[in-house]
Amino acid sequence: MMQQHIREQQKKVAKMMKDKGIILTVQEQENIEITDIGLGDFYKEGMGIVTYVNNENYCAKELVLFPNQTFPEHNHPPVEGFMGKRETFRCRFGKVYLYVEGESTQVIQAMIPAPSKDYYRVMHEVVLLPGQQYTIEPNIWHWFQAGSEGAIVSEFSTSSRDELDIFRNPRVVRV
Repeated sequence: MMQQHIREQQKKVAKMMKDKGIILTVQEQENIEITDIGLGDFYKEGMGIVTYVNNENYCAKELVLFPNQTFPEHNHPPVEGFMGKRETFRCRFGKVYLYVEGESTQVIQAMIPAPSKDYYRVMHEVVLLPGQQYTIEPNIWHWFQAGSEGAIVSEFSTSSRDELDIFRNPRVVRV
């Protein structure tokens, strides 16, 4: 993505958070990560990420998704003696459709992005509304999508090593 596009998205993410009562410092606003994960269509597959802290013990982030935006199927594998990331998602605003390993839901509510449909395989649906949370254990395949209003999700996890995540879609670039 071009730097100008990234700056525009950072402003939109910061505004969405402010509008929902989550205030960021100037430095946090400047450091909002905007990722289209290398697929080139940010509003279909990607998200904004505010990382408050990420060290060898724990991580705290806000995940910001625009309406119907999806973050693709992936897992957090064990690496170099590390069990893989365990993460708890707590919905702060909007509705989040989270899909994890387990018995498939017969009719899911999310809309799988057409160009990547072959790379979405886990279909056990968990719907998160504001105040609800769900913990994803390490090495579990999962993906998620915001509802029609967008969503803000607080993520609390063990150390985050995003560059080691494994995605089903081989075109995904995550750094």
